[in-house]
Amino acid sequence: MSNPLQLDRTDRRILELMQRHGRISNLELAERIGLSPSPCSRRVKALEEAGLIADHVTLLNANKLGLSLLAYIHISLDRHTPERFESFDAAINGFSEVLECDLITGTEADYQLKVIVRDMEHYQQFLLGKLTRLDGVTGVRSSFVLRRIKHETALPLEHLG
Repeated sequence: MSNPLQLDRTDRRILELMQRHGRISNLELAERIGLSPSPCSRRVKALEEAGLIADHVTLLNANKLGLSLLAYIHISLDRHTPERFESFDAAINGFSEVLECDLITGTEADYQLKVIVRDMEHYQQFLLGKLTRLDGVTGVRSSFVLRRIKHETALPLEHLG
């Protein structure tokens, strides 16, 4: 793991504001952090070039789009070989229903997936038509989100050096 870049207070403030207000203009950003627009723009560019700003995205309202079933799925594989993991990873990356996929430890499962679909019927189609058909999948345990208590996309920066 690489050492994190050292950020000063202004860099942290820029990142905090940009995470929460993705459409903020450079002028407004500069005003809110107390810089003139040119130095602010240079700092943002430097943060992008350093890889701290990975992308600029728009967050959509899943419920308004009819995507109302959110599930967490634990997957167990039959073998723990590099080839098996590579094959599974490649297949999962092709499934648009999968929002997140993590190789995990601490449970009987090998992977945890975060999946979103319209409803239980579409979940069944995803599970039986795609997921359980993958080579090496020996166990699938699903949990469904009843109510979201907190959903945060912004990383906490207040405790960084």
